[in-house]
Amino acid sequence: MATALAKSIDLRSLDGIEVGSRLVEPGQLRLSELISALSVALDLTEGQPAGHAARSCIIGMKIAELLGLPQNQLSDLYYALLLKDLGCSSNAAKMCYLFGADERQIKHDLKSIDWTRMQASVSFSWAHVAPEASPFQKILKVAALFATGPEGARKLVETRCERGAQIARDLGFSESTALAIRSLDEHWNGQGQPDRLKGEEIPLLARILGIAQTVEVFYHLGGVRKVHEIVSERSGTWFDPQLSQIVGKLCLDTAFWEQVETRNALELAIAWEVPDQIYLVDDILMDKICYAFASVVDAKSPWTFNHSNVVAELSRDLAQILGFSDEMQRDLYRAGLLHDLGKLGVSNAILDKPGKPTDEEFAAIRKHPDYSEKILLNIPRFCQLADVAAAHHERMDGKGYHRRLVTEELPLHYRILAVADVYDALTAKRPYRDAMPIEKVLSIMDKDAGTAFAPEVVDALHHWIDRQNPQTRVTQQLEAIDQLLGNL
Repeated sequence: MATALAKSIDLRSLDGIEVGSRLVEPGQLRLSELISALSVALDLTEGQPAGHAARSCIIGMKIAELLGLPQNQLSDLYYALLLKDLGCSSNAAKMCYLFGADERQIKHDLKSIDWTRMQASVSFSWAHVAPEASPFQKILKVAALFATGPEGARKLVETRCERGAQIARDLGFSESTALAIRSLDEHWNGQGQPDRLKGEEIPLLARILGIAQTVEVFYHLGGVRKVHEIVSERSGTWFDPQLSQIVGKLCLDTAFWEQVETRNALELAIAWEVPDQIYLVDDILMDKICYAFASVVDAKSPWTFNHSNVVAELSRDLAQILGFSDEMQRDLYRAGLLHDLGKLGVSNAILDKPGKPTDEEFAAIRKHPDYSEKILLNIPRFCQLADVAAAHHERMDGKGYHRRLVTEELPLHYRILAVADVYDALTAKRPYRDAMPIEKVLSIMDKDAGTAFAPEVVDALHHWIDRQNPQTRVTQQLEAIDQLLGNL
């Protein structure tokens, strides 16, 4: 990533942004734009309203400004705030299993209680565990939950925080950013997770992350008055007292809260990007970020190990066989990586269900391409990619979802992703069936060629299989599933 120096504070008001001796043209993509948009996917899996991470970023950067945080730390903080929930999908299956309920609702509601207090924790568990079960079944489930003990809770948080920190490192962000994400849930009094760091042992950026996300949650629940109440109550326990005082003053800044309330969260977060540390996204970084978010999606369920990556590579290969340009191959690869972003908004109680989904559950599943499209449409230059990614469950006869497009509305490159997605799904193990032999999969897809699938894409799939050894990937997936299920 190359650092770029902006000459203007109001970056979005210019047709082009002067950066050092260069000009950032409207067609170029800034890292802040890409990460802000993709942070909405992380909001989905945390059960938070769209824009939660962006608003947390706005609040955290304002706190840093009032604190007088050194300039060289601001960019590290900025991306830590936007990416604080990078690891959130990695404990989704476990949390769903432990509570026997929609883990997104659990995560959402957990942010509104003081879970360090035993009474609050017990009441929360009773209210949320197995909501449709009988009282006796709930008692058994609560007992099983508490049998995991403090170490079980610590491991849940550690899984999420360490995974998020590692993804940040893999993307090339600083160790300060990674450690801020790692220590997001540490508390000033040493009663947080996962390492029980205390006071100034907690990295300053992590302290800002922790208080900023809490402020965002309680502002959404009850406005400035509720924010002031909660932060005052938790000062010296959850939060650094100095940061608590700053938030107390911030509560009086009506102009700031009016902006938070009325402005588009993603646009406002981008405006808080550190002016002299603007990064542009090239093709290599773009692919790394798409791959990272694909791994976030696939970590949500043990049954989707490497699914997005396989779909992406297969889509690119099929496009190459069909004679598409290098640019189109690259676009299809990225669409494949990001096509299931919307699944972060579907509960693991549905995704990992061993039986057939109910009508209501299937309706929830059918929403995920729409979620993916809406997230990707927030990214400049991604309009066509968003359309392609959102069409991966469309069928030529109009019986797909979510828009029920028909052949005339599905250009050939739209149809490639659908073939790649179904092929990988059928050759992979699922909670309700074993992986299908390749011969059976091809038989199914040949039968549906011309109705569900484009015949020329199915033919390209045959050519691809002739030169591959897909069994290696199947074996890897089965081993990963066995390992993950063994930890539940």
